[in-house]
Amino acid sequence: MLHQEPGNEVTPSRRPARRAALVFVLLIAVICGAVAAGSLWSAGAKADRALAAHRHQVTATTTGPAKDPPVATRYGSKAQAVAPAVWEQPEHVPRSGTIHVPQRTPQGRAVTIWVDDAGAPARPPGSAADRALTSLSGGTAAAGVVGVTGAGLVLLVRRRTEGHRLGAWEREWEQVEPVWSGRLHRGSSAGDDDD
Repeated sequence: MLHQEPGNEVTPSRRPARRAALVFVLLIAVICGAVAAGSLWSAGAKADRALAAHRHQVTATTTGPAKDPPVATRYGSKAQAVAPAVWEQPEHVPRSGTIHVPQRTPQGRAVTIWVDDAGAPARPPGSAADRALTSLSGGTAAAGVVGVTGAGLVLLVRRRTEGHRLGAWEREWEQVEPVWSGRLHRGSSAGDDDD
């Protein structure tokens, strides 16, 4: 039977504590992800409201057939072409230029476009679906970073604690092993007292 010094009692398994630490890290990661998603949603909504104040829908009329743009583009969820068009900005000033239109749009077709305060074609304000996707992506990324970092810290602490525990066990074994194995008695010199 091994002799134990007071205060060096054998400790029960630390698995429940490790599990609790990992569950805590997971909970913190989920909370951080939710906070990040909410913040991104609020910031996106504010930016979209500010942009919407300077965007206006007007009706443009194509003055030529649609052509594929020199560089492939997607506008929203559909592939777009470009066509020359005329329109009036909100103050009824005539404007002309090239606008994005659905592919194969013929000359003379009325198309609704978004323009800025100066009447130049502009991207539309963001939609709730775009904002939701951005928020979800950002929240997931934040939760992932916090979760991986937290789990890494828990594992690092576990390794350090395990190393200290194994070091203490080795030191205790160095004291007990010679007595336990009988090496102390076999290797004793003639002047040593026998127990």
